[in-house]
Amino acid sequence: MKNLKTLERLQQLHQLIAIENTGTPKELANLMQISERSVHLLIEQLKDYQAEIYYSRSRKTYFYSKDFDLRVSISCLLYTSDAADDLLC
Repeated sequence: MKNLKTLERLQQLHQLIAIENTGTPKELANLMQISERSVHLLIEQLKDYQAEIYYSRSRKTYFYSKDFDLRVSISCLLYTSDAADDLLC
């Protein structure tokens, strides 16, 4: 479940960066209910996906310097011994 939470946070962060409405790192951390360190780690993960992210001190927001899109899609399939109990997410 930790990986799922990370993907959700990456998607939330991406959406805020895309609209250039993150606020300061501290404000962003409070908004996402994570530590500032976690914000920086998530930004580094986006950069690992070739996102060019910068911070504007005058506008107090992170932004993409080049077009970047992140789409997270998650599905799960649980099989049990009884086909009636199968679960699709």
